[in-house]
Amino acid sequence: MTTSPKRLPGRVPGWAKALSAVVLVLVVLFAGIRLSVLPGLKDLFGTETQDRSGPALLKSIQDISRYDAASGNFQVVVDLEKDARYLPDAVRGTRTLYVGAGTVDAYVDLGKVGEDDVTVDEDRTSATLRLPHAALGEPALDPDRSYAVSKQRGLLDRLGDLFSDNPNGEQAVQQLAVRHIRDAAKESELTARAEGNTTDMLEGLLGSLGFKEVRVTYGP
Repeated sequence: MTTSPKRLPGRVPGWAKALSAVVLVLVVLFAGIRLSVLPGLKDLFGTETQDRSGPALLKSIQDISRYDAASGNFQVVVDLEKDARYLPDAVRGTRTLYVGAGTVDAYVDLGKVGEDDVTVDEDRTSATLRLPHAALGEPALDPDRSYAVSKQRGLLDRLGDLFSDNPNGEQAVQQLAVRHIRDAAKESELTARAEGNTTDMLEGLLGSLGFKEVRVTYGP
């Protein structure tokens, strides 16, 4: 009695594997479109956001003796482009259009005023004060008013984002926005406005204490 030999399973051709992968991608894309079109299905597979952050810890306390006399609001449009040599932008390269909005404070450090900087006459009706020039604080970006308008990335950059711990990071454009805002604050009249406001504040304060003449100067 003879038995027919068993047929060994043949190897799947490469073109069949590629075709299966394409079909799988199309199915996933189609499912995504259906979920976005049908609100009910979208809610069924929706995501839930939970804040599992720990409590904020107080690291240090610093005494501040400065008088914040003026604050400026700034906005800058950052256009940052990074290209790669010998490769087209579609393959390797990024371009980000970012709107950065922030504030810069101008202050007078009253903690630097010494005894020799304050002169009061015998009748306590006249006072002379010498204060340090107003200075600028560090720019503070407002996350609620800062945003990326557009992001263009090459194919290699997109693939790199898949394996990156910080995909689509905006640190570079944020740092550039802070630098432009700082430069704009230096060219503005913030420090002059701060010194004028400080003078008005001291004149009003000393005037309420009975001083009829108050002279405020600024210098090193």
